[in-house]
Amino acid sequence: GTPAPREEIWIDYIADTGDGWNSTYAVAYWSTRPTLTLRTSFGAAQETRSGDILIFGGDQVYPAASHRDYYDRLVKPFETARNYSRAPEPEVFAIPGNHDWYDSLVNFSRLFCSGRWFQGWRTRQRRSYFALKLPHRVWLLGADVQLGSDIDALQIEYFRKVAAQMRAGDRIVLCLAEPHWVYATAYEDLDPEYNENNLRYFERMLEKTGASIVAYIAGDLHHYRRHANPSGAQKITAGGGGAFLHPTHAPEAHNLDGGYTQRAAYPTEPVSRGLAWRNLLFPFINPRFGLAMGSLYGLLGYFWNQGQGVLLGPLLLVLGFILFTDTHSPAYKRLAGSAHGLAHAA
Repeated sequence: GTPAPREEIWIDYIADTGDGWNSTYAVAYWSTRPTLTLRTSFGAAQETRSGDILIFGGDQVYPAASHRDYYDRLVKPFETARNYSRAPEPEVFAIPGNHDWYDSLVNFSRLFCSGRWFQGWRTRQRRSYFALKLPHRVWLLGADVQLGSDIDALQIEYFRKVAAQMRAGDRIVLCLAEPHWVYATAYEDLDPEYNENNLRYFERMLEKTGASIVAYIAGDLHHYRRHANPSGAQKITAGGGGAFLHPTHAPEAHNLDGGYTQRAAYPTEPVSRGLAWRNLLFPFINPRFGLAMGSLYGLLGYFWNQGQGVLLGPLLLVLGFILFTDTHSPAYKRLAGSAHGLAHAA
């Protein structure tokens, strides 16, 4: 017969893995422990269970989505943590981030969308997006934002069919690869069009059903920050899957549209600012990298003093920094990139 509806389900969420073997394995190891006892801010003990479902929230591998990098930086650490599982086997679902898209999802699709096992987890999805109907009228939707381009018609049609099954009062948890609520606030003065992102249509389509989006969760920024509004809806950035740490004091986004205010951050902003000052000690913390950069500067200095290189070398350096300055403002890109490049040239 039909099994009785489940009353509870445990879910693990991991975003931004694959930056290094040790850090990825540490996250995989703790996520596969049968139980973990956590201490709340009030000192109370809370026991958690290993998830029935694992959600990968984007950027499963760095720096590029090659077959080798997926194997070395994602598959192997998780295989070491859990090579098999007993019934009922846990399942894994994944959405791609920008790094997963660098090979047009070839290896992402092979790993997560072809019906194979991901070590001790069973894969179920056939596309780069998915929908899960959870207990107590909760829906968990994983959308593929596709490098910021327009969401394709097939994905829209898929979620339209999902929305047709929703009823007024249902609750939705929306998983995305980027915290667009943070970027929209950070870039609104520099790029007013950023607020009109391609998720607006998607969100309106879901809200027409009478269901409400009670939580957004995304990675891409490698830290934890939680915003909430007076009604209790949450916007959570949780990119702590093992990649390098991003500061929580930047980009600033204490107050968001819709009455959302920042309620928590890890690391805290004072700790984040303190850690950022360690960048000045980077050549001593990582002397091999400092030696490599020093050697490169020595070579550049030699060639710049040879004929046309006196002008060509600094020009190429400045153009390179303009190209890679991360901002949505063309004017800021040129000014800050030039200043940064000239500082290195000096």
